[in-house]
Amino acid sequence: MNQRNNRRTALTGIVTAVLLSTAAHAQAQDLPGKGVDALPLLGTVDEEMFQTLIVSRALEKLGYSVKAPKGLENGTEHVVVAQGDATFMANHWIPLHQSFYDRNGGAKVFYREGVFSTNAAQGYLIDKATADKYKITDIMQLKDPKIAKLFDTDGDGKADLTGCNPGWGCELAINKHLKGLGLEGSVTHRQGNYAALIADTIARYQSGKPVLYYVWTPYWVNGVLQPGKDVVWLQVPNIPGAQGDDDTRLPNGKNYGFKVNNQYILANRKWTDANPAAAKLFAIMQVPIEDITAQNLLMRNGENKTADINRHVDSWIKKNQARFDGWVKEAAAAVK
Repeated sequence: MNQRNNRRTALTGIVTAVLLSTAAHAQAQDLPGKGVDALPLLGTVDEEMFQTLIVSRALEKLGYSVKAPKGLENGTEHVVVAQGDATFMANHWIPLHQSFYDRNGGAKVFYREGVFSTNAAQGYLIDKATADKYKITDIMQLKDPKIAKLFDTDGDGKADLTGCNPGWGCELAINKHLKGLGLEGSVTHRQGNYAALIADTIARYQSGKPVLYYVWTPYWVNGVLQPGKDVVWLQVPNIPGAQGDDDTRLPNGKNYGFKVNNQYILANRKWTDANPAAAKLFAIMQVPIEDITAQNLLMRNGENKTADINRHVDSWIKKNQARFDGWVKEAAAAVK
């Protein structure tokens, strides 16, 4: 009797193992991304890694084999995604990058559905101490040689504006402002490595010197130099004769020279047409701008290694597990 029971128990164990193995195999087979590679891109700003990896993790849950993100200048990113040599980028700003989108084929080659992150602002700031002392509120006041000289860092009498890297897209808008508003004679657009330039700008601020710089949100700089407390936004009038998309006045009547941007996941359309689960995922994912800013500040404070960023991603997903799992479930259902 005992031998019979032992044989029965062993047989039951074998059947259970086979069933579990079969179920696991079927589940793996059911993953819509199984056997499909995905290559994400990100810009040259390391702080874009966080949101890019969140998208990558969701794709992996769908079975896709996601490669490590490759960093390129913003303009080049659009070219590479359009050509199908990469799958997606999670740092596509609209309206800032609209010209990159249009120039490389628009909706015929790109997939852009749903907003990934909302209310990204950008503009020009100066330190609050100088703004209060000289009553500076508008960028046009930099036409005054005495005001411009306050922000001169190289002794030529012109204000030095910490600006955008060539190829980012924002440098075109800055140059358009300086030319269109007649500021080229009193303001120098300092370009190069933004990380190095903004580090120098912060050091100047900390030594009590006036600073003038361009920045965007979400970005850690706004946690170090806090608008309203340490620095203030400058008003920027519309360029003379501007209309339509060049009207940058905000609904509250203020004008910082840039419309509020939304960030999108931009993907190669041919790839998303062949991968409806990923397309659905790209359309429904959304990460709050405040969460991106908070993570960026952690990087600024020294947690900037790959292991650190992966830990930040793990933590964010854990805190938002229900939402994350909901994205994956809804995306997987798109192929049924």
